[in-house]
Amino acid sequence: MSTVTLDSPACQIGTFVKTGSPQIIEILGGAGLHFAVIDAEHAPFDRALVDIMVMAARSVGMPLFIRIPDHQPATIQSALDLGISGLLVPHVDSVEQARAVVARTRFIGGERGFSSSPRFAGYGALGMRKAVEAGEGIPVICQIESRAGCDAAREIVAVDGVAGLFVGRADLALSFGLTDARAPDVMSATVDVLDLTRKAGKIAGVALGDIKEIDEFTAMGATWFVVGSDQSLLRKGALALMGA
Repeated sequence: MSTVTLDSPACQIGTFVKTGSPQIIEILGGAGLHFAVIDAEHAPFDRALVDIMVMAARSVGMPLFIRIPDHQPATIQSALDLGISGLLVPHVDSVEQARAVVARTRFIGGERGFSSSPRFAGYGALGMRKAVEAGEGIPVICQIESRAGCDAAREIVAVDGVAGLFVGRADLALSFGLTDARAPDVMSATVDVLDLTRKAGKIAGVALGDIKEIDEFTAMGATWFVVGSDQSLLRKGALALMGA
């Protein structure tokens, strides 16, 4: 089993980006965030807009992931061709789904189509061999957010090419018939997924609503934190301003 790590501190802190503005990426990178995640699942991002956001991330040297809206080959290839740093893949409920997603990110032994013209290949400057080497091994983090996903988590995390697991507690709560992301059943399942991911030597991620929760989830084994979003950060700043 291969172990994939990201080149940043043991505790990695980022946020979701839901607003299509490259300036937001520049600000987050300038503030020192370890990464950001474009939320193309729940926010309006098309290919052209993602293209601009990736350029902004490169300008400040900040890794930029994307939470893709679906598992379709064209969706995955588009994101990778633009030079995204990694994929956060929602609703991975089985080992078969995990294997299929990984295959769609790989040239050799996979299903990813090749072109030397996109950004990831240096717009044709790298040549085929170096471009393939540059494009292989993109981190794939599978989002676990259902009973089925929890049941299959041990198999999913063992898939070669899966860099880690990310617990989506909101949808996980809904799969339990609950509307509380901190309900005992949800928290117990979260602990189990984070623990088995840590033991597998892979990235254990979780979405948090507030930075104050980091210590709690670090104790559960989490190392990769997506805290709120650009929208929630703006809202908290505006409320603090008005409160002052």
